[in-house]
Formats: sequence, structure tokens, C-alpha cells
Amino acid sequence: MSELLTTTELARALRLSVKSIQRYHRDGKITPAYTTPGGHHRWSLEEVQAQMRALRPRES
Repeated sequence: MSELLTTTELARALRLSVKSIQRYHRDGKITPAYTTPGGHHRWSLEEVQAQMRALRPRES
């Protein structure tokens, strides 16, 4: 398994704001790889990138 990132680290890697990551998660567009007992999310960069690719409209 790849290294898990905090929300801040994920946002930085994707060049998005933390609020954007939180909104995508709240809207069910991306899901964390793990949630700590304290409620903090840990993310797989590769999984989130795949989830975000799936959101893009397909060109025909």
C-alpha cells in the first residue's frame, strides 16, 4: 500500500485547497483510505487521483 497522506498533504499534492478536498469528500466524490478513531482522514494519492479521473466527463 502506498503512503497515506493527511488532508493538508493531499491538498498540496493535488494543488487544491483543503476546503476543496473537504467538499469533495462531503459530496461523496472522494473517499479516504482510512479514518482515524479521532475522525481524521488519511488518503491514498493514487486512489484519490483515480476517483477524480472518474468524475471527469468523457469526450466522445
